Amino acid sequence: MTDTRDPAGSPGTTRRRFLAGGVGLAAAGLAGCLGGAAGSGGDTGGTDGGGSDDGPVAVASFFSFYDFARKVAADTPITVRNLVPTGLHGHGWEPDASVTRDIVDADAFIHVGTDFQPWADRAIQTLKDDDVDTQLINVREGVDLIPLADSLDPDEEGVGEGRGRDPHFWLDPRRAKQSVDNITAGFVELAPDHEDTLRDNAETYGADVLDRIDADYEAVFEAAGRDVVQLAAHNAFQYIADRYGVQMRPLVVNLAASGDVKPSDIVEAKRVIDENDIRYIGAGVFETRRPAKQLIAETDVEAYYPVTPYAGVREDWVENEWGYEEIADNINMPTFEVVLGNTPPEEAGYDGWNQEWRNFE
Repeated sequence: MTDTRDPAGSPGTTRRRFLAGGVGLAAAGLAGCLGGAAGSGGDTGGTDGGGSDDGPVAVASFFSFYDFARKVAADTPITVRNLVPTGLHGHGWEPDASVTRDIVDADAFIHVGTDFQPWADRAIQTLKDDDVDTQLINVREGVDLIPLADSLDPDEEGVGEGRGRDPHFWLDPRRAKQSVDNITAGFVELAPDHEDTLRDNAETYGADVLDRIDADYEAVFEAAGRDVVQLAAHNAFQYIADRYGVQMRPLVVNLAASGDVKPSDIVEAKRVIDENDIRYIGAGVFETRRPAKQLIAETDVEAYYPVTPYAGVREDWVENEWGYEEIADNINMPTFEVVLGNTPPEEAGYDGWNQEWRNFE
């Protein structure tokens, strides 16, 4: 990562510089606790947001909040980096020990609150144990989480102090605005001389992007001829259901994308598909497509189309500089138009969307 030392050599940054070497040993000890590492940190998942070589660096544990942060940091010295490698789902990913060193080297760590990403919790504990002054920015602070209720697998307990609550709040653009506010407050502490720019960026992004996405989603669901959506995906879309008055039926009721599909899950999905005359379903971009293919083979479903909880990015999305906004517009929204029966697949999305995404691999 970029060296972020203050030219004046403040005590905090000098201490971080000293601890970076020591924490490398501590982090190496954590490697055994991390299990099978899917990859190391440090991949931006897109272009670094804002910043300069001698400005503050903020690292993010999750793509959505990396994207929000880089939009807030535009035209300031703050550099924002995504720790989750391209092509991986941010919920369930377990990095190797280098991610802890990246966090130690950074001036701020943007995270999703406790008990959502175990590796992030361990990294935060390391920071506290070693008295590292990396600023912690919790994007979930002050967000109203909805109850998991019947959508929760009986074997799961929820999220930390919000046990029994659904952590995927950023799917609701209105709640996402609170996380933008949290990031902005943290960045104002990080770069107080740029407060006006940071707050202006956040206000513009909230109004021009999140409010617009909210209105577009509302129009899609209000125009729908049905109110049931079957997803061959994990349980990440209940905030869409709550916000827009639709039934989102996940195939996997676990919260993590790595949840196994049980025979009873397939049986229940078949029932929903049959009772609601469903012809198109959504499938998770970063999840296995085997269950979606099984439903096509064993029901009247004709095709599956992509959905994603904005938890990661594909290489082509990075090349096209897609963020939360572009993924909403080009992936989730056209799929919801199709599965709700609003729009024929061949008329959905951008030119060529149906050919690219129908039963995608």
